[in-house]
Amino acid sequence: MPETPNSGVLHVTDDRTGRTYDIPIEDGAIRAINLRQIKVSPDDFGLLSYDPAFLNTASCRSTITYIDGDKGILRYRGYPIEELADHASFLQVAFLILNGELPDKAELEAWTEQVTHHTFVHENIKKFIDGFHYDAHPMGILVSTVAALSTFYRESKGIFDQDKRKLQIVRLIAKMPTIAAFAYRHATGLPYAYPDNELSYAGNFLSMMKKTTEWSYRPDPVLEHALDVLFILHADHEQNCSANAMRAVGSSHADPYMSTAAAAAALYGPLHGGANEQVLNMLQDIGSIDNIPDYIARVKKGELLLMGFGHRVYKNFDPRAKIIKKVADDVFKVTGRNPLLDIALELERIALEDEYFVSRKLYPNVDFYSGIIYQAMGFPVEMFPMLFAIGRTAGWLAQWEEGILDAEQKIARPRQLYVGEWLRHLPSDASSFGDR
Repeated sequence: MPETPNSGVLHVTDDRTGRTYDIPIEDGAIRAINLRQIKVSPDDFGLLSYDPAFLNTASCRSTITYIDGDKGILRYRGYPIEELADHASFLQVAFLILNGELPDKAELEAWTEQVTHHTFVHENIKKFIDGFHYDAHPMGILVSTVAALSTFYRESKGIFDQDKRKLQIVRLIAKMPTIAAFAYRHATGLPYAYPDNELSYAGNFLSMMKKTTEWSYRPDPVLEHALDVLFILHADHEQNCSANAMRAVGSSHADPYMSTAAAAAALYGPLHGGANEQVLNMLQDIGSIDNIPDYIARVKKGELLLMGFGHRVYKNFDPRAKIIKKVADDVFKVTGRNPLLDIALELERIALEDEYFVSRKLYPNVDFYSGIIYQAMGFPVEMFPMLFAIGRTAGWLAQWEEGILDAEQKIARPRQLYVGEWLRHLPSDASSFGDR
């Protein structure tokens, strides 16, 4: 736990009335509902906290992911992300996130067998995907198809039946790579490649993406490992936009397929899952190392944005960015050096030596290098959010399950500050409505 005191009492004096209130502090927070006692009159609703975009509001208690943005710390269930990326597989990390502990040998074998068994999708899913236009965005196909799974597994509505709930979780983790690969194959006009149960989780996805006429596809082990690490780095990230969407929709007791579709839709946005594409666009616009000083100067003037730098949470190096930078070296030994990498490295060097960016704590985040790696591995930019979604599904489902089993939670329903017209009346003559 943090070393600073995290409980006590907040003494509040309301200057409007002169009354004083004692509000308990627990785990470094006050309960917003305790503000309701602060009233001007008995019929007053009570004080609200106003927090656009939830910049300083905790919506839940969670035991899944811990982040200290000032220190650049990210941990899943207490394990540092650096150790997990170095020593664990994605399926081990997914099990950890969902169950709270790393699996032993027997548990890992059973978990891997379960996921492998459920990678296939119903043949009608292929027909569903075939209904999309040939140039449909793969992410749009993914969101729609995940939602459609709800109609195939009607028992998924029994979310408080532990066995049924666990089965849907396995199905989603297993089928997400298959749906993503099928969406890509449809968009590119390639025939669907079925799962290969002999391959690892990441290797199977690469096979479904890239297999053509060969009897069996064997991915390069370096690329397979790199993709597995990237899935680990994206597995969860506390209460981000898509996790918040997952919890909010789940709070209505929607089944996990509908909730996951909502989370994936949130991820679709360029400010979330599409951010690494914006980094690639920026590097391509810069075009050459020689153009970096001019680009930096325009960023300082407010004419351009420095994509891939800074983060809502991290005010230090994003720990995931450090890991990805190391993975990139291994990937480029196989794929050849991405020409954009030299621009990225020089841009990072210059920015980190410039007081303008250092004073604003603008350090590279996970998106800065991930897009370059994905591009080097042959993934089109339209696939980037889907790669994010595959890894994040484990985190979404852990957040969803934690939310629906939390007795303190209710259906999500934020308050608002109404600032519109207070009271108006229609004119007595209805015929005058249009005389404006």
